[in-house]
Amino acid sequence: MKSLLMASAISAAIYGSFFAAATSANATDLDAMKAEIAKHQRVPEFVAAGEPFDATNCMKGKKILSVPFSNSIAFVNTVMEAMTTAAKKVGFQFDQYKNSGQHSQWIQGIQHGINQKYDLIDLFAPDLLSLVPQAQEAKKAGIPVVASHDGGFDQKRPDAFLSVPIDYQKAGELEAMWAITKTEGKANVLVITALDSFSSEAIVKGVKTTLDKCGDCKVEYVNVAVGDWSSRIQPLVQAALLRNPKMNFIIPTYDDMARYVVPAVELTQSSDRVKIATFNGTPAILDLVRRGKIDMDIGENLDWIGHGVIDAEMRIVCGLPHIKDPKIPLYIFDKSNVEAAGVPAKASAGMGDAYVEGYKKLWMLK
Repeated sequence: MKSLLMASAISAAIYGSFFAAATSANATDLDAMKAEIAKHQRVPEFVAAGEPFDATNCMKGKKILSVPFSNSIAFVNTVMEAMTTAAKKVGFQFDQYKNSGQHSQWIQGIQHGINQKYDLIDLFAPDLLSLVPQAQEAKKAGIPVVASHDGGFDQKRPDAFLSVPIDYQKAGELEAMWAITKTEGKANVLVITALDSFSSEAIVKGVKTTLDKCGDCKVEYVNVAVGDWSSRIQPLVQAALLRNPKMNFIIPTYDDMARYVVPAVELTQSSDRVKIATFNGTPAILDLVRRGKIDMDIGENLDWIGHGVIDAEMRIVCGLPHIKDPKIPLYIFDKSNVEAAGVPAKASAGMGDAYVEGYKKLWMLK
């Protein structure tokens, strides 16, 4: 109940004026938006988030437990595999408490971490607000609880949590910029959000602040809880498209949502007028970009994410300065470059591999 009340409070704060046309704004700076998009279609370079350290030596005998949001989501599983790989390179124990996204399972996972005396408990994007008591218990036991990839740089976490944030707001900005530039400043957009995901606050802020700059754009927002994506998104999108024949863009804020948007667009015979822009870069969605079903997907190199989170968490275990930006880049895929991700697409492909040697040097690995 507490989680639902908090979600309602967030909803009121974030969505108060969302279900209306965008307010009037100055002339949309399409050239600046196009330049920002082009910047994120360059293969990213590795930027170290902190100073080099002897990771193998300081992590000897240490162990980290991850409690992910849900193992039913492909994005989550791929990042978990990457974190496992990164831990093996360094040579320490990394385990995960697999679950299907149930609140009770997250609680059980944290308790397992406390009972088994892990050196750090990683929460890969569960609902933090509902887990404060458990995090406080872990903290009292001397075990840091770290929310990883959970939200944006400016989002406030409860005191019991440390954080490894991601620039979710920039991802939201890029989603909106894509819709605005592809319609030459006349986007008529449906934005699908998920308030029970903590990161929604940052990503929706990015979408909203960008669309608010577009004087001739119109936007409608709908919220669908993660557990309801498979049952609710398609009928909601179909109804929206039939209700609004001028709609020309749909932004599912996370790309796993897009699996249910595509059939809705096809069943309403709206493919010629409606494009889809989304975020995460999972292989199945990149395949839909290649096939022309989705116009754009902002990719994160999932292997890079795993290495970046492990880097930040090892620093915490080793008593090094806590980093607040893991330097995980965003990369825009569309029909012009998506084949670089492979046919069929592979996780983490097409976004460069500078991070592989970068982390090796950063961790002083031989």
